Amino acid sequence: MKDLLKSTSRRVTSFLVAALMTSVITNAASATQWEAWVGAQSADLGNTALAFLPNEFWIHAGDSIRFTFAANELHTVSFLRTGQIRPPAFSVFGANGGVFVGCPGTTPDGSSFDGSTCVSSAPTPVPGQTYTVNFPSPNNFKLVCLVHTRMTGTIHVLLPSETLPYDQAFYDRQAGSERAELLSDGSGLEGRGVADAQETSANAVTAGISAIRGNGGGSQEVSVMRFLGASMIVRVGDTVEWTNLAPSVFHTITFGAEPVNAMPPSPGLAVDSDGVRHAVISSPNESMNSGFIGSPNQETVGQPQAPLDFTRFRVTFTAPGTFNYICSLHDDLGMKGTVIVHQ
Repeated sequence: MKDLLKSTSRRVTSFLVAALMTSVITNAASATQWEAWVGAQSADLGNTALAFLPNEFWIHAGDSIRFTFAANELHTVSFLRTGQIRPPAFSVFGANGGVFVGCPGTTPDGSSFDGSTCVSSAPTPVPGQTYTVNFPSPNNFKLVCLVHTRMTGTIHVLLPSETLPYDQAFYDRQAGSERAELLSDGSGLEGRGVADAQETSANAVTAGISAIRGNGGGSQEVSVMRFLGASMIVRVGDTVEWTNLAPSVFHTITFGAEPVNAMPPSPGLAVDSDGVRHAVISSPNESMNSGFIGSPNQETVGQPQAPLDFTRFRVTFTAPGTFNYICSLHDDLGMKGTVIVHQ
């Protein structure tokens, strides 16, 4: 009788182990890898979509999403833990890029996210590179780019028994449509940026312009990474004014050597009575940096009043010559300009 019980017990145990292994294999085989894209850009790199494409998914627990980076602009694929304070992207912003802070640091490709521990890719400027995130548990998660504050998305992770509303073909079409619309909007913004500069003064430059779009998944932004009115001719003693019309996208006006950290302005810059930083340059060989100009702040209920944004920068030229300048953050995308100063 004991031998019979032992034999029966071994058979039951073997059956349970086999059933468990079959369940694991079946669940692994049924898991789906979804495809999404990070960013988009025009052929000349001037118009850039700061967006997850698409930025909203409905998937099953156990599924994963592979994000393919599709632009030269830096982006991250990041999921912060519940209640986590958003960290800065870099320790400094400059010629050497600084050290990526992350949330903290990065996590390996193929990491799992359930809301308890941060998951983040490295800031990736290489089109074609991918980063995959697994979602083991049902929940709703916010997707962010740590470099761009208005670039967000949502991942709805459902129980395997629930029916998904869309398939990959739908998301492919949605991504293509959003990409085309954003880049088309960017082309239209170029004309507005030129017009705004011309209306301000004869010596005005628009230092980038962008527009934010909202949808059910979050927010997307298209940004023109160009100085509009970039090449101009002025006379000795004239002042040129740059204005950033790109919410949440910083730019700099940098003459000469690029600083290690582009965020702060060059030491000793004057500040006009209306709060605008103002430099005086007397040689094409002189180095001068505006510091970050832009309007990243949002008015938020329950938070302290934000200070005024630095959105403008002025330079008075006191000597003739050809003065080349760049945005130290986006010169690799072609954001450069020239001021020719005549007597």
